[in-house]
This record gives sequence, structure tokens and C-alpha cells, in this order.
Amino acid sequence: QELLKKGLLVNAVDPSIGGVLLRGEKGTGKTTAVRSFAAVLPPKEAVTGCRFGCVRGTSSCDECRSRESSGEVLLYESRPVEVVDLALNASEDRVVGSLDLEAALRDGSRKFEMGVLGKANGNVLYIDEVNLLDDHVVDVLLDVAVSGVNVVMREGVSYRHPSRFLLVGTMNPEEGELRPQLLDRFGLCVEISGERDVGLRKSIVERVLLFEGQDAGFREKWDRKDEELRARLVAARAALPGVDVPGEILESIVAVVAELGVAGHRGDITVLKASKALAAIKGIPSPDPECLSDAFRLALPHRLKEDPFEETASGRKRLDGVLARFGA
Repeated sequence: QELLKKGLLVNAVDPSIGGVLLRGEKGTGKTTAVRSFAAVLPPKEAVTGCRFGCVRGTSSCDECRSRESSGEVLLYESRPVEVVDLALNASEDRVVGSLDLEAALRDGSRKFEMGVLGKANGNVLYIDEVNLLDDHVVDVLLDVAVSGVNVVMREGVSYRHPSRFLLVGTMNPEEGELRPQLLDRFGLCVEISGERDVGLRKSIVERVLLFEGQDAGFREKWDRKDEELRARLVAARAALPGVDVPGEILESIVAVVAELGVAGHRGDITVLKASKALAAIKGIPSPDPECLSDAFRLALPHRLKEDPFEETASGRKRLDGVLARFGA
């Protein structure tokens, strides 16, 4: 599942890509991949004592700004990146948080009860079976994922706090699809299926047994690989601003997206950002053909219109054909 790994890693390097949707049948390791991904992310530097975990170098919450204005020097501490789960039955107030209107009207204070978006700041927000979540809640989540700020307004009283997170949704298409408008708001999408190769299936079973058996040698080997990957992510984040996209590459990107008839411009922008992040991970100065090919296959399939009379994925076949002509 190389494309799955790359989809998660490019979001870790550039969260503005807008998250990744993992689509696939049950039992293919989608949840396992997400939780393992969080474990290899570099720790974050968060404000000590801040319940929102304001991350160094990003915007601060109202409470941290109030502490600074009173003369306090904010200190930072290292915190691990966690996976914050969103329940399917979560209400809008449970997601965005709620304001105590009685306290606001009585004495003018703004008492805010933190929701899931507050806990998700600086973490991975994981939505299992996102296609079964209320459409309005999904829309709110995707808006905040792009802006990085959660604003709650109730009866003329407002509260805002940072909410920058890595959004990962999983779904089984057999249980229903997301509306196209919401599908388009996910930056990347990866189709996952069970391995058919006997050797790979055998390897998966062996690794699961070693992991569950607490095998010391197995853990030591993969702990080292996790550390190596963590170091690559740190280096890629530092290198990302210096990755250059020459004019001819940009022209190729928009030409492919236009020929495929993708509506709007999110596809072009996401392909560009994903290719830059992939180049940063590889440690090269600009995207190469492999980076471009992976970026197209991550950012476009869920934005392509399917032919209802085709039994197979017609959009993906058109994508492969266009990429072959452009040499990507």
C-alpha cells in the first residue's frame, strides 16, 4: 500500500493539502495505518498549560493571548501527536464546542466548553466511516481543516481558537458514498483493497503474529525504522519552502487536470502541493516524474466523473491514459 503511506506522509509535511480519505473494503488495515502513522510523527512544541495545545509558530487561542497581554512569558513543552477520534453520533456542539450563554449574559464572561476540534489542534483527527457522519458536521470539519481556526458564534457571542490538524477519514464504499461536494473537499483520496498476492498475505499474517506476540527483535527493528522515518519528516518539513516548481511542470499539471475535465481548481492546487511535499520527502530540489505521477493519482481520482454505464472505474482509466500521454 505504497500510495496509502505517501498520502499520509505528504499531509504530515504539508497539512494545508487538506487531509486524506481512505476508501476500501473492511479488514484492509485502514485504522491500523492511521494509528501507526500518528506514532511516527515528530512531537509538537505546545504552550505549557494551554488546554488547546497551541503549537509554537502558529496562531494562539484567546486564553494564551490573554496570558501574554497580562505580561506572562509563555513556556513550551514537547507533547506527542495523538489520534483524536470523532464519534459518528457526535452533534455539532460536541464537534465545535459550546458557549455558556447564561454566563455571557449575566456577567459578560465567555465560558467555552472545548469540543473535538479543540482537542484535535496539533493532532490527527480520525473519522472512521466518515460517509455515515451527518453531512453538515462533515462540512464544518472540512471548513476548519482548510482555515485552521474554529469560530463558534451563539446569539452574538463568539469564541475562536486554533484548530490545525491532520484530517484522516476512512470509509467502506459498500456502506454508501459521500456527496461529491464533500468528497472534493478532501485533499487526497486513496483506494485500498486486500492483497491478492499469496506471498504478501503470508507476510502480513506473520508480522501481525510477531507484533501481538511482543517479539523483542521485531519491535526493535521497526522502532529503528520509525525513528528513521520521523527524521525524514522533520527534514522534509524544513526543505518544503525551498522546493521549486518550474513553469513547464506547472503547465503540465494544469493541462492534465483540464483535459480530465476536473471541476474547479482544487485539483490543480492539490496536485501542485502534493508533488512539492513528495519532492521534499525524497530530498530533491523539484518534483520528478514519480512525484508528479503519485500526486495525480492521490489528488484526482475522487474528483473525476465516472461513467454510470461502465462497470469498472472509468475515471481512473482516463487518468491512466492521460498520464501515459504526458509521460507522468
